Amino acid sequence: MRVVIAGGAGFLGSHLADALVARGDEVVLIDDLSSGTMENITPLIERGHLFLEADISAPFEVPGQVDAVLNMASPASPPAYLAHPLETLAVGSEGTRRLLDLADEHGARFLLASTSEIYGEPLVHPQPESYWGNVNSVGPRSVYDEAKRFAEALTMAHHRTKGTNVAIVRIFNTYGPRLAAGDGRVVSNFIVQALAGDPLTIYGDGSQTRSLCYVDDEVRGLLALLDSELVGPVNIGNPDERTILDLARAVLEVTGSSSPLVFNPLPTDDPTRRCPDITLATTALGWRPSISLEEGLAHSVEYFASLSRAEENGGG
Repeated sequence: MRVVIAGGAGFLGSHLADALVARGDEVVLIDDLSSGTMENITPLIERGHLFLEADISAPFEVPGQVDAVLNMASPASPPAYLAHPLETLAVGSEGTRRLLDLADEHGARFLLASTSEIYGEPLVHPQPESYWGNVNSVGPRSVYDEAKRFAEALTMAHHRTKGTNVAIVRIFNTYGPRLAAGDGRVVSNFIVQALAGDPLTIYGDGSQTRSLCYVDDEVRGLLALLDSELVGPVNIGNPDERTILDLARAVLEVTGSSSPLVFNPLPTDDPTRRCPDITLATTALGWRPSISLEEGLAHSVEYFASLSRAEENGGG
């Protein structure tokens, strides 16, 4: 296939691109580089895959054949989308519409990367796809939550009105190599702080939970959905629920760090529990995660340690 990936230079988009190319597909990468980096995709460009620097909220053109369109384009970490609220809403709305039109024009499969943030502060646990969520539509985080909720609605309207071949994935917390060191996500925050011997910053009392999926498992799930005929939405995430305190202790153990823990106030509308019900993914796609938190953290720590070594040697 020839696959267009919007947000292709980002953390998850670039891993997806690598996996598609590894199985023999061609990729076209679109990114405005507001959060993605060229380092993530340089090897693919050197192999002849096309990169278009563009904002999908504005007009853009993709030359040639298109067999699939993956919408991975959006800031995903709270500091990023809170710093760019209007842009985040524009990507979820106008950007999604342009990508849906592109898929419809070519008769291509369209995959929307939605989010567990759809569920907000959940009143149902774990969260199945049938749960409508509990989102504060006027809170500061709503710029991301509502952008994704609107993108889901727009995707389904396209599907019902035009017959566009669509799929919606709700992605739960994902981590691994290529997370940006300063992007504010909990795993990268903890690892960078532990490696530097700095205090690990915990927001709230650390009792809130997350379900963390290693990026290789997440990519397998996304490709399984892409290759299926399922519309969804489908939860793709790891149901191994851990408290933030448990995660901090796991990072300290993997890194061998003696960093202390410090506690700061919990941000507004930060969800206290998050855990996917993956029954649909397991039964319809034959997918379930296989990489434990401890193994995934070890891979992630080695990645961030290698960045530190490169900086010390003047290579980055």
